[in-house]
Amino acid sequence: MFEALTEKLQRAFKNLRGQGKLTEEHLDGSLGEIRDALVEGDVNLGVADEFIARIREKALGSQVLLQLSPDQQVVKIVRDELAELLGREARPQFASRPPSVWLIVGLQGSGKTTSTGKLAKWLGEHGHRPIVVSTDVYRPAAREQLAQVAKATGTAIWHGAGTDQPLEIVRGAAREAKLSASDVILVDTAGRLHIDEELMSELQMLKRELHPAEILFVADAMIGQDAVRSAGEFHKRLGITGIILTKMDGDARGGAALSIRKVTGAPVKFVGVGEKYDALEPFLPDRMVGRILGMGDVLGLIERAQKTVDEKRARELERKLRENEFTLEDFRDQLKQIRQMGSIEQLLGMLPKVGPFAKIPQDAQIDESQLKRTEAIINSMTAAERANDGIIDGKRRKRIARGSGTSVQEVNQVLKQYADMRRMMKQYGSVAKIKMRGLGKLAGLK
Repeated sequence: MFEALTEKLQRAFKNLRGQGKLTEEHLDGSLGEIRDALVEGDVNLGVADEFIARIREKALGSQVLLQLSPDQQVVKIVRDELAELLGREARPQFASRPPSVWLIVGLQGSGKTTSTGKLAKWLGEHGHRPIVVSTDVYRPAAREQLAQVAKATGTAIWHGAGTDQPLEIVRGAAREAKLSASDVILVDTAGRLHIDEELMSELQMLKRELHPAEILFVADAMIGQDAVRSAGEFHKRLGITGIILTKMDGDARGGAALSIRKVTGAPVKFVGVGEKYDALEPFLPDRMVGRILGMGDVLGLIERAQKTVDEKRARELERKLRENEFTLEDFRDQLKQIRQMGSIEQLLGMLPKVGPFAKIPQDAQIDESQLKRTEAIINSMTAAERANDGIIDGKRRKRIARGSGTSVQEVNQVLKQYADMRRMMKQYGSVAKIKMRGLGKLAGLK
């Protein structure tokens, strides 16, 4: 999402390299580029101007570290100011006595119902017992949509059958939560295409009734500053406690993430990073700053690996590496684990844009279907062929290509990738290093 902004910021920093000292002339030129990058990235204009003014003041003031080069000085100040702009990590809040109530609010079409399902999934994975309920009695099939989401995520739901009164529905949900020992009630509220008095009055009524621990505003990151303005209006009327930014994995320019806390005063607490119900992450400002500046999010990548890697199988793989027994079947299993971590594009975006990863193009076109074709090719092999690729002659390659619906050329390419990966694994000997260094190759990047 931040690729364009990252590229322009790095270009601005690069222009300062080689300068003997940080002069006002050079600084103003780079700050102009940084401002343009922020505005083009859909950062609020007032926020961008204030941001640049603070950087300029610090860069020319006594806070500059003399032991740093000009570009390092500016990078450090920009990093500090970005961290200040995004704020500290804001953890989810719970009531002192369960059940806690989380009101999910926002405009129609922002992704409230899907986000409610993702929150339920996240809460369940972190030891909670959520129950979901919809108070959207106006939109046809809104409650049925939430029921489908609840079924898909394995979450308890209060249907509120027999009444179309939002207050009665949530009161029933509160009773059901106590009876079922659910400790968090997620209330998927009604939305509108625009902010109106009727909507706000209803939400204020629900707030008075439920005393929510969280009022989370769902904002579509794809609509940029419109989402920021809407969040500001909701905050004035309701006092939202946090923001969920959806579609952060898309081609949004990222300005909403940088502006929304400053404009609304409410922190971003969660970000949606994909369509699946497990594609929701707590918003970690420090890591976001690293990604914006091209420093990557290696910790996030490691955490994803830890969630998907089977420790027993990892130890077995290490044994095979030591004894040179890494097979095509192991290669296929590694591809599956990488796919479970997320899209290749997302994973590459978490790598630092320095060192061996600096050559990965910002606008790399990632063919996710290539991994599926690779799996299909390996699945079309016999057990003997997967165990010993040396027996795969020309005749067998034609049969494998027919069985997988691919070409002999594609089969040859997979076998070459496997051979390259095997050599790499033998050289580095660590599963973690293998996955990090192999991502670009698996994505088809040179």
